Amino acid sequence: MTQSARLRAKLSDAGMIVAPGAYDCITARLVRQAGYPAVYMTGAGTAGAAGFPDLGLVTMSEMADNAGRMAAAIEIPVIADADAGFGAPMHVYRTVREYERRGVAAIHIEDQAFPKRCGHLDGKEIVPREEFLAKIRAAVDARRSTDFLIIARTDARAVDGMDEAIHRANAAFEAGADMAFVEAPQSQEEAGAIPRLVHGPCLLNLHRGGKTPNLDLDWAEAVGYKIAIVPGLLLRSVIAVCEQMLAELKETRRHPLPLREFTTPELHDRLGRAEWEALRDRFDWAGAAAAE
Repeated sequence: MTQSARLRAKLSDAGMIVAPGAYDCITARLVRQAGYPAVYMTGAGTAGAAGFPDLGLVTMSEMADNAGRMAAAIEIPVIADADAGFGAPMHVYRTVREYERRGVAAIHIEDQAFPKRCGHLDGKEIVPREEFLAKIRAAVDARRSTDFLIIARTDARAVDGMDEAIHRANAAFEAGADMAFVEAPQSQEEAGAIPRLVHGPCLLNLHRGGKTPNLDLDWAEAVGYKIAIVPGLLLRSVIAVCEQMLAELKETRRHPLPLREFTTPELHDRLGRAEWEALRDRFDWAGAAAAE
């Protein structure tokens, strides 16, 4: 079973999938080890790991490659940011092929104009509705397997209001999308209305410090969301811890006490040491020959 098929099977169950955000293979592994059913490849985190802010500076191949490395490193589905599809509908077509070929389970494509920016920053612009829908149709046509999920994200709330955002989400379902992602509702009331007004499964972005208030996962599940992504959790935490550790090192001239102590073997266990050592032992021809 492909990871796309696994994700679809999970979505058919009752309840909501929680997918914390990861920006590299280490954080993706930690999400899997923590027992979550899926991981979200954050575009902002991917840009940050490449040394850029989330302002549309990362290319399609950089994003798809990062998503593919995560998909190869873990055994749970990867839901990935695909920005605005990196161009016109023909570019969206290739984008879908590249992500799907790398083993990603789902992507979301948005309706921002280029250059896009973080959905919780001011100054966004969106493309005309028909251009957005053409991209969704191209994405649906491009996938080789119907299990591969196409999530239609609209940033229209910030530009043209909630009514237009809902209209675009519903039109995206008519164009063949599998799920809707209405970005940055600005109150709990707006966030709660989305699953009721949109005619299909919905994704919620829990982005702390952004336009949307901090919402409870149980509440989100109760109002009908099927996926909740938590994109900034690990990225924000890592930045905060790194700044703290570096400041302590500079001030004390001694190795700071980590938030949690790991022995060297324990550290490498987080990176898959046991799996690779089992493979080493399985194919240890020298040891097998000596035993004979």
